[in-house]
Amino acid sequence: MSGPVNGDDVHSSYGEPGRPLPTGPGDSAAPFEDFPHQETAVGEAARFPAATPPAVLLTPQPAEDVVPSCEPTIELRRGVPAHVGTRPPTYPPHPLGRPSLRDGDPFAALAPVVRLDGSRLGRLTVRAASVRGDSHNWEGGCRQDAMVVTRIGPPEAEMLLLAVADGVGSARYSHIGSDRISQVAAMHLDREAENIYAALGSQDVSELRALASKAVALTAAELRNQWAASSRHQSRPYADADYATTLHVLLIPTDPGLRDRVLFSVGDGGLFVLREGHWENGNPNNGEGLLDTRTEALPHAYGSVKATLLRPVPGEVLLLGTDGITNPLTQKDPEFARHLADAWGGPEVPSLSDFLWQAQTRAKSYDDDRTVICVWEEGA
Repeated sequence: MSGPVNGDDVHSSYGEPGRPLPTGPGDSAAPFEDFPHQETAVGEAARFPAATPPAVLLTPQPAEDVVPSCEPTIELRRGVPAHVGTRPPTYPPHPLGRPSLRDGDPFAALAPVVRLDGSRLGRLTVRAASVRGDSHNWEGGCRQDAMVVTRIGPPEAEMLLLAVADGVGSARYSHIGSDRISQVAAMHLDREAENIYAALGSQDVSELRALASKAVALTAAELRNQWAASSRHQSRPYADADYATTLHVLLIPTDPGLRDRVLFSVGDGGLFVLREGHWENGNPNNGEGLLDTRTEALPHAYGSVKATLLRPVPGEVLLLGTDGITNPLTQKDPEFARHLADAWGGPEVPSLSDFLWQAQTRAKSYDDDRTVICVWEEGA
């Protein structure tokens, strides 16, 4: 969700001036005194140049004895991200300005333009990227999206947790809201991991919804208390809406014997499934949609947490994303969807750098921050 992001006030959560930034010892260079012979050798060589050795005729070696060079003969350059449509978007494809620490929002000033992550767990492979959108690149604002890739639960009930959050563009501190809510929600879901795993095994959607609602409510309450205390400390008013963000969490058991997955959702964005070369946003097992277009947001403006069961088969690709990626996937012109289906539906999982470059594919009128997490599963 694009929009103004920098505020004039300060806060006391991570990266804020109310708490000192972490520092560490710098690297120490080795003292020059440890290398006296090198200096002498250089000086001697300068005064007494070595005699030029006589030319030696080399006997040609057989071709089979020649060791091939490991150096690449062609430099591979991807260049700017690709675009769909006849013309590229108006915005330039490169990051321009960025917030300053003097703007009063250290969190925004220290947030990276890009986050890249990945993992391999058994037959599951993950690629994840969160990139600042073209509009924020142009304005010099910070990235308001956030993502989490981690494991939760004990070994007997372990799950892969993937989360994306999209800060509401008009909210002053939504970049903080998306980052903290996605992380703290992961911690509360970890505390309920055994119960969630059992509910997944019995396909109990009502229980899954109740467990997710509990974890999200505890997350919102914990962070609202922290942010309100920070506001009092800084003598400024607190408003829930300043931190508004969406949240989508996908839980995948790492045990290949448990085939069900669950998606917890608040707000717009959601999940697509790449089946036979086409992106689908519905689950044929129960007909429920996996793409949410509601305008609800945490920590305050939401009614309930939506829980959706799905059971993909190995070979299908799951895509969890904010609306910076899900909106262009649903546009009337299917070129964007085809482009990413070709990139991510092949036999090979892309490398981290390839995935990032592909995730940055541009389309006119879609200039929001973009966060996308893809999961590939090998067959048995």
